[in-house]
Amino acid sequence: MLLDRFIKYVSIDTQSDEDSKTTPSTLKQYDLLKLLKNELDELGVQNELDECGRVYGFIPGNPSLDPIGLCSHVDTALECSGKDVKPQVIKNYDLSDIKLGKSGLILSPKEYKHLNECKGKTIITTDGTTLLGADDKAGLAIIMEVVESLLKLDPSKRHPLYVLFTPDEEIGRGPEHFNTKKFACKYAYTIDGANIDYISYENFNAKAANIVVKGKSIHPGSAKGIMINASLVLADFINKLPKDEIPAKTEGKEGFNHLCYMEGSVEKASANYIIRNHSKEIIERQVQDFYNIKSELEKAYPGVEISLEIKDQYHNMYEIIKDHPESVNHAKEVFKKLGVDLKDAPIRGGTDGATFSFKGVPTPNLGTGSYNHHGRYEFAVLEEMEKMVELVTELLKA
Repeated sequence: MLLDRFIKYVSIDTQSDEDSKTTPSTLKQYDLLKLLKNELDELGVQNELDECGRVYGFIPGNPSLDPIGLCSHVDTALECSGKDVKPQVIKNYDLSDIKLGKSGLILSPKEYKHLNECKGKTIITTDGTTLLGADDKAGLAIIMEVVESLLKLDPSKRHPLYVLFTPDEEIGRGPEHFNTKKFACKYAYTIDGANIDYISYENFNAKAANIVVKGKSIHPGSAKGIMINASLVLADFINKLPKDEIPAKTEGKEGFNHLCYMEGSVEKASANYIIRNHSKEIIERQVQDFYNIKSELEKAYPGVEISLEIKDQYHNMYEIIKDHPESVNHAKEVFKKLGVDLKDAPIRGGTDGATFSFKGVPTPNLGTGSYNHHGRYEFAVLEEMEKMVELVTELLKA
């Protein structure tokens, strides 16, 4: 049963760790990876859990049909704890405010508009103390249900299917050690979005910036002309970045600089940013802003040391999929047969599929029926998840 499977998956803490150097970044992700492998074993699906924490599975089908892949990730986001998740299941939802346990938090349709479309449905929420983990355990549950459904079909009546479960997607490391020979499909789909009537094949170009400021500490009573307060220099750096290029003031394809973390003292201060834009040209201008500010502050504060490291994370998959539209066209045709008119929606974020696309497997993203990811207000709609099982199963039929 889909609901039971989903509840089982979200009960397992799989939060990744961006500071870790191991692969996967946290050993606890293996708790779910091993469970998924065991479930595939029990179904008789050829699979392996490799040395890098990736589960690859394969179900043979009609060799004259395109092999298709399905992918989702086991880890949960860093913004909120995924430990001791206690889901609330609200059946026959009546559009009222939902109390999230005893936390004092309210999930309201006045603020979260999609709830207004969920009358009479089953809503799964958090208890307000953790995230839910539907990103992407809803995707995992949907794929496993699809696998069970597919195995009931005559092999001649189905596409060959490759399955991939990755760790560390939330820290941008899901595609690390990606093995195209073990995921040898013509195209694939990440089941890792929200609305089930959207397909996404455009995403941000992404970079990460780390800033470290080293100042000079001295007794404040004799600091004139000598002290360099690293925290104040960092604050100056942050204030010089464009004020409107932040997530809270952008939408659609508009990019942003997002301050994820900062700490500081007089001697040393640091900050971590993610830089995002759909346009390659504009993101390069954003990067140049960082370097220009660094140079400006080094002149304004003689003796300060500012290190700035900016790394690529992933690129806009549209560059690949525009020349290989088969995956998008196939999904739109199949969904339409089942009464779902798929709409195009650019992702204001990233996906493993972006990097998979650049590695030879065009991989757009489909929804899961879960919303408000990465926080305590996260929720999933059971009927939408069930619909996705039906839709994705249909994708794989001859």
